[in-house]
Amino acid sequence: MRILGSRRKGIVKYEEFEGPSRETEVPPSSPSIGSSSPPSSSSTSEYNTNSNPIGTHNDGNSKNDYDKHKQNYVDKLQNLRGFDDAFELVKQAVEQKFKMHRAGLCLVLQGLPGNLGAYHVLGSNMIIVNKRILSLIKGIKTTEQYNSYLFTVLTHEYLHSFGITDELRVRSMTYEVCRSVLGENHPATIMARYEPWSVFPELGALQNSFDRKFELIKEFDKNSQSYIS
Repeated sequence: MRILGSRRKGIVKYEEFEGPSRETEVPPSSPSIGSSSPPSSSSTSEYNTNSNPIGTHNDGNSKNDYDKHKQNYVDKLQNLRGFDDAFELVKQAVEQKFKMHRAGLCLVLQGLPGNLGAYHVLGSNMIIVNKRILSLIKGIKTTEQYNSYLFTVLTHEYLHSFGITDELRVRSMTYEVCRSVLGENHPATIMARYEPWSVFPELGALQNSFDRKFELIKEFDKNSQSYIS
């Protein structure tokens, strides 16, 4: 569900970070999930969601190269050193899949209701992520599961930061990014395809309120700082 105010710049868009509904998803063998309206002709090249996944050629060498490339992403995701590492990996993956890149984003952690994973402030460079969910997953789950959730939620909000407001389209694009660089069966891809709450049922017990306090992550998107005035 998405609750969207007016389209004026600076209006906060709250959204539940969840996967596509099972009624709209396609079989696992299909290259995408859900259905969304095709982009307009003026934006087709920038937001092309029909590009083929990496490594879909029949050539054996291409398949081997793809497997090595995918394993490299899996290894990097497993060994993240912090939020900045995670976001750099997200930007690499999105640029590789959709040829989209932007700089100068900042990350804010805030206690949010349990059904709200994150939101993006329209017209700004702010991504707000639910601190309670991160803390819960980090405390009871594996490093792979925690890093996978972080990768998925940052990818989802990063795509929104390009001005893509169609929720179903962003879910589908997030899934495509995860599937292309991590593989169909990776935890991040599973979360992107369905929803974190289907993987972490414990999230349903989280507090249903907004904290007044928030935390700005200082070491975030460091490689882009020279572009910020």
